[in-house]
Amino acid sequence: MNINEAKFVTSSVEVSKCPNTGKKEYAFIGRSNVGKSSLINMLTGIKGLAMTSSMPGKTQCINHFIINNSWYVVDLPGYGYARCGKEARERLRQMIEEYVTRREEMYMLFVLVDSRHAPQKIDIEFIRWLGENGIPFSIVFTKADKLGKVRLEENIAFYKTTLLEEWEELPPIFITSSEDKRGREEILDYIDTINKME
Repeated sequence: MNINEAKFVTSSVEVSKCPNTGKKEYAFIGRSNVGKSSLINMLTGIKGLAMTSSMPGKTQCINHFIINNSWYVVDLPGYGYARCGKEARERLRQMIEEYVTRREEMYMLFVLVDSRHAPQKIDIEFIRWLGENGIPFSIVFTKADKLGKVRLEENIAFYKTTLLEEWEELPPIFITSSEDKRGREEILDYIDTINKME
């Protein structure tokens, strides 16, 4: 799939304020500093579309981007950022939970995981929660360029083994790098397939 146009539409602090368009939405979420904004920029081909920052916890709203005037990329706040206050963390948790469970336009949630690290408890718990609530999701391993081929394969194999301790089958899995554009075509083709289903 080719992306001919991608532009920012709006930021919402409440799910009820999100655009009411009826178009399919593909949301991206992960722990703070997992490379979410960089991945969105890589997928759309527009370097500054989603704001990137070395400071974790930068995304505090639900950000909508319209793609080819036909579907949306949604940048959700990162989870597990400890440096914001308890009240702010709770607000973000509720925002994420409400969007993921109630937003009818969301067709797929891409859960980003840093390929350099062993399975993190917070990621495993979030993925488990998605399963318990019947949320359609895929797993996107980020920063694949930071590891050698063998180490990358070992890390992902271990992650899959960990998930299979609880899951009968794995969700779709993508391996990406915002630096070398690895995984771009695979994710866009996957979205294109879903777009053509209805």
